[in-house]
Amino acid sequence: MAKHIIYNAEIVNEGKRTQGYVVIEGELISRVGEGQPSQCELDECAECTDAQGMLLLPGAIDDQVHFREPGLTHKADIETESHAAVAGGVTSFMDMPNNKPATTTVELLEQKYERAAQVSPANYSFYAGATNDNIAELRKVDYSQVCGVKVFMGSSTGNMLVDHKETLRSIFSEIPSIIAIHSEDEATINRNKAYYSGRFGNDLPVYFHPLVRSAEACYVSTARAVELAHECGTRLHVLHMSTAKELSLFEAKPLAEKKVTAEVCVHHLWFTDNDYVQYGNRIKCNPAVKTQADRDALRLGLKNGLIDVVATDHAPHLMSEKQGGCFTAASGMPLVQYSLVAMLEMADKGVFTTETVVDKMCHAPATLYRINKRGFIREGYYADLVLVDTNASYAVNASDIKSRCGWSPFEGVRFHNRVHATFVNGNKVYENGEVLGTSRGKRLTFSV
Repeated sequence: MAKHIIYNAEIVNEGKRTQGYVVIEGELISRVGEGQPSQCELDECAECTDAQGMLLLPGAIDDQVHFREPGLTHKADIETESHAAVAGGVTSFMDMPNNKPATTTVELLEQKYERAAQVSPANYSFYAGATNDNIAELRKVDYSQVCGVKVFMGSSTGNMLVDHKETLRSIFSEIPSIIAIHSEDEATINRNKAYYSGRFGNDLPVYFHPLVRSAEACYVSTARAVELAHECGTRLHVLHMSTAKELSLFEAKPLAEKKVTAEVCVHHLWFTDNDYVQYGNRIKCNPAVKTQADRDALRLGLKNGLIDVVATDHAPHLMSEKQGGCFTAASGMPLVQYSLVAMLEMADKGVFTTETVVDKMCHAPATLYRINKRGFIREGYYADLVLVDTNASYAVNASDIKSRCGWSPFEGVRFHNRVHATFVNGNKVYENGEVLGTSRGKRLTFSV
């Protein structure tokens, strides 16, 4: 079995930075060493990568993406978006069920797995989607092979709102896996919509979006879900936190001790409502980008352990679909290709440490979802690795974007870290701007 060694790297892993090397043998990491490898170790390897000046990180695991297949492939599909993922150092993704048709049966779920096995260079998993009437189908799912159940406690893209109280209680009580929720209160949103449209008309500009999909809408829904989760003993994961107020509902303690957890997305850590003037509908998403006070609280919550995971909610739309006002422009933005470098940019500016970025994007998703043998640079684990050039300086250009939608909210932003190479299961799948070869990722598996 051929060996590949990556040496002269600054390895960031499990809270430490070390100068060292990693030996890949087949799909797995066979050795992690400090300092320089011996000449004998170098001679044993068929391929040697000198990573001088680079960070070597575990591959990022994105627990919330929308790759739009099936049914919405005019703007994205599993192939194009998984290419964007590995270009961004994301070696594993978990895709959401609000497709056409929505992924609400075991049969439809398995069809997505079959497609990913054919086209995705990244590892993959797919959520089963909950509705008001498919609890029997959710009971059939093998949760050692599926990342969890997605519940929309507030409507978003697609028609999957779960608003029957007894259905929610059944899901929260019976499903032996993570229940990941989109948390916005529909009644509050509808009241806000009626109020603002009544005062200002229906053609509202985008900066009304965080007033309609307000902080209170998020808090009311999340408080209700957390209370129900405590009653039912649920493994509840609140996706894309966007408000300071919601943080009061979570505890700062080790992730392994938590059953109720929170995720924040890169855009809620980067943008504020002041940015609607510059970016307009490009940063329109659900839940909405809110105030600087909210953003700063989310950043602090990430550092102090109230928030557990960083993801993207990667949600491509064509720019033609992003036209219109607050009520008509599509919500969502493509982020998976630039999520890691955006977080590293914030680390360079002192917002976080690089160790925190690795913990929240690589280690924590693996721990939270109990993913087998991924998320860490450890001997015997799958060789999902990312080399980051820390001496790069470049502005994001549309010509470099891998997502089918062809745009990014980061266009024109200058980053100073660049993903140089990405390895998935020991295979180099991306290097210097190009997705390589025909190797395919694997279906993620979970300890339940």
